[in-house]
This record gives sequence, structure tokens and C-alpha cells, in this order.
Amino acid sequence: MSMASLVRSISFNSLLLGLFALITATLLSVTYLGTEEPIAEAKREVAKRALLEIVPLDRHTNNLLVDTVAIPAEFWPMLGVEEGLANIARQGDEPVAVILPSVAGDGYSGDIQMIIGINMDGTVAGVRVISHRETPGLGDKVDLNKSDWILGFNGKSLRNPTPDKWKVKKDGGNFDQFTGATITPRAVVNQVRKSLQYFKENREQLLKAAQRPVSNPPPAKEDAKNGG
Repeated sequence: MSMASLVRSISFNSLLLGLFALITATLLSVTYLGTEEPIAEAKREVAKRALLEIVPLDRHTNNLLVDTVAIPAEFWPMLGVEEGLANIARQGDEPVAVILPSVAGDGYSGDIQMIIGINMDGTVAGVRVISHRETPGLGDKVDLNKSDWILGFNGKSLRNPTPDKWKVKKDGGNFDQFTGATITPRAVVNQVRKSLQYFKENREQLLKAAQRPVSNPPPAKEDAKNGG
């Protein structure tokens, strides 16, 4: 093969590779755009169901899915979020609980996204993990579908146990870890404690914002079915 033919062959192959790369990138982009909204909608559906598990219909008369107040930016790092809204549950105009977004960034396999319900007396109404990538059979026990471990937070507060006991038992605290997996429960326990601390520090501001009269509709029948 002559030098000129070799150059033409290399150029042609390079063109083919470049065209293949362009087509592949385009297909990946289209696939991403096509799945981005369904994934986001699925997360919203999980969050909606979790909200109604934490504060069931018999505890609130408002539509807590749309009754929200903004979380001040200075508290985002404490909650592990980049922005956020607190959902307010109320009976009539009286707030009964706040549901906060919270992210434990130190899970074994990355972020553990949660929502944490806190009653107005500072006790935990409930915690639900809505997104995680923890190891199946080990760290995924933070998911209520896999284990009832997450229910152990119900009724807890910064007084019960005291802040120094908001640790897994391996670290001298009051909370169980999982057999073969300590990092995941440690991260969740710590983040729930931080969320309670946020509520304690920002309670008056939250209450002031939440005390405004609202006229949003009651929970829809579909929500009632979703909530169990």
C-alpha cells in the first residue's frame, strides 16, 4: 500500500470513528432527556407517598403537598440540601408537624435522600428514605421496604436520647447498626440528629411562617388512596 493510500485509509477510519462517537453521544443524550422526567416524576411519587406515611390523613386537614415554607439558605448545609422547602401539616390553621428534606452525604455508596417529619414538640413524626444507592442486603435496610429499622426514630427527640447518644451502638449511642454495615445507619442517624437540631434552632421562624392562614384544598381522594 502506498503512503497516499495509507493516509486516505487512516483518514477514512478516523472519520468513521468520529461519526460513530457523534451518533453514540446523540443517542445517549436523547435517552437521558427521555428518561429524566419519568425518573423525576417517580421520585415525586415516592416523596408524596412518604409524606402521607409520616403524617397520615387523620393528623392533618390541609394539602401538605402544596403547603410549604422556604428553608433559609444558611441552613441548607445542615440539612445537606442545595435548596429546599419544608412541608407543613396542620389541623385547620394550626401547624402540627413540619416535614423536612434532608440528605446524608456520607452513606456507604453516596447520598441518602430522606424526608424527616418533626412534630411541633420536637419529636420525630417519622423518617423515610426516598432515594439511595446502598448495598442490597446490607445498607439498603434503611429502606422501609427492606426493614423496619427506620421506624426506630419515631417519637425520638434531642431530649430522648440526648444529643451525645445520637449514634449507633458501635459508637456508644442508642441506635442499632446493621450486621456487616455500620456506615449507612451511622450516616442516617447523624443526619436525623442534624435535622432535629435545625428544627430546634429555626423553630420560631418556621412557626411564624407556618402560622399564616391558608386556603389550599384538603388532601385529594387519590392522595388518600396512595397514603394507604
